[in-house]
Amino acid sequence: KSFVCPHASLNRSNCIVSIGCFLIGKYAADQEATNADNTIRSVKRSMGTNKRFDLGNSVWSPEEISSEILKKIKKDFTKIIEEAKSIFGTHPCKNYVFIVHNVNAGGGGLEHLNSTTLQMQRNAYAAEATYNGFLSLVAHEYFHLWNVKRLRPIALGPFNYDEENYTRMLWVAEGFTAFYDNWIVRRTKHLTAEKYLEVIANEFTALANLPGAKVQSLSESSFDAWIKFYRRNENSGNNQVSYYDKGSVIALMLNLTIIKNSNGTQSIDDVMKYMYAKCEDGKAAGYTDEEFKSALEKYAGQNLDSFYADYIDGLKPIDFTAIAATAGLKITDLNAGKNEIYLGINTSNVSGKLMVTAISNVSAAYAAGLNVNDEIIAIDNYRTDDITKATANKKPGEAIALLVARDGLIKKVSFVLTKNANVKYKLEKLTEQTPAQEIIFKAWIK
Repeated sequence: KSFVCPHASLNRSNCIVSIGCFLIGKYAADQEATNADNTIRSVKRSMGTNKRFDLGNSVWSPEEISSEILKKIKKDFTKIIEEAKSIFGTHPCKNYVFIVHNVNAGGGGLEHLNSTTLQMQRNAYAAEATYNGFLSLVAHEYFHLWNVKRLRPIALGPFNYDEENYTRMLWVAEGFTAFYDNWIVRRTKHLTAEKYLEVIANEFTALANLPGAKVQSLSESSFDAWIKFYRRNENSGNNQVSYYDKGSVIALMLNLTIIKNSNGTQSIDDVMKYMYAKCEDGKAAGYTDEEFKSALEKYAGQNLDSFYADYIDGLKPIDFTAIAATAGLKITDLNAGKNEIYLGINTSNVSGKLMVTAISNVSAAYAAGLNVNDEIIAIDNYRTDDITKATANKKPGEAIALLVARDGLIKKVSFVLTKNANVKYKLEKLTEQTPAQEIIFKAWIK
């Protein structure tokens, strides 16, 4: 069960509430134009005052209206808690605490043994997309109650606090958790099937377009977390892959394999439950790389040596079309047929100067010698402070000349614009699925 702990900072997030059927956030905002008399904005700003709201046949205090918002959050948290527990079959602690900080910018979370600290932008509760993102964060950190805090790689507990603790298994510890966070939100029906497929398509897109995925393996990404992942620089996108992002896609691939080979009777849930039982609620030593691989093979019903060689320790590109086909999905590249340029340049305005902050190593600008920390002064002899705006009408095949300042020297960097080769995937359910695809789709999408 979940309950709300009172805290003085709870009055810091602005919300929209519709009285009657008690709609919260986006749903209340959507009907405000036709139900203005029963819709209230920013009620929490009136907390602690004598202001009252005359709504229909009753009078409401700000605190009473605010409590309805907290009831919704409590209800949604409860669904996530129950769904996560159903995966493992047991709850390892008597009380679990969610500490939510409502902040102006940023976000994220950190798991603890029996609690988590979450950061959420205080103005993001009202919009459906950002609220669902918050629920995914809740699901992610709560899933760590089992995966990581108790079911963990052997290197991650008990810790040696005198030195770094290296493991090649963060793609399971964090990657699998990243897969489950959105899947749990889908399983609790906060995400529609269409919205969930949109999330997965975006994950495919990001990984397919990342140059670093062709350089660093998943196991290396995990092992190098101390010196690379948490020490990112302007070149990280060119030589690194996230064990969160790729690990999530690998978890999906393994899940579909297990579902397919078991004819829909088992899933990756069974692997997690099996391994959690072996860890004896965190009392046993953590698992070795080989032990986890054996568990995956047990439920996949096949040897995974080649899978590991290709996707965990190797650099074989993931076949997103094959993943989609397995699950009875149609995958479409929305960028196909477009004739847009690819710059591959990230910039930032610093004290009135347009500075290069990152550059893709597959871009023509990179090949021509443009560098991070170059100041772009002009493009084709026109002064600019916005590279996107300055190149909006350019076409692939056109030549372009950048006037830049580098370490006090003025240089000219010229190159021919190339066509954008990045993909933008969309996933849809096939109108006609084979019996095998239908089984896999239903078992996954729930």
